[in-house]
Amino acid sequence: MAANLYSIAASGVLALHLVFVLWVIFGALVAHRRPVLRWLHILSLIWAIIIELFPWSCPLTLLENWLETRAGVEPYQDGFLLHYLDALVYPNISALVLTIAGVVVCILNFVFYGLVFARSRARRLALKKAVER
Repeated sequence: MAANLYSIAASGVLALHLVFVLWVIFGALVAHRRPVLRWLHILSLIWAIIIELFPWSCPLTLLENWLETRAGVEPYQDGFLLHYLDALVYPNISALVLTIAGVVVCILNFVFYGLVFARSRARRLALKKAVER
């Protein structure tokens, strides 16, 4: 009975982890006109880059692995992305390629935000000039 609860909890953490990855990838589409969400997304991008570049484990991966162990399942040893992308989409993808791809996705999001901030600043300056006239 307890093993089933741990297994269900591990599946919930897996779903949460997937939602976070999708948020990192596509969050700019949702957040660019919502300042609070925009800053949460930017912080998520920074976190994702740090986790990809440094030899740290994501807390969600650690929690999922702990729950799987308690459920009697052998937890995966690689990171979340490497484990699931290798199993589902790109067999035998290297960790380096995955890291580079993840960082590139985050950088593209930052470029998008840079354009949004530049456009917003240009609008504010144009409005200010119009008011001064």
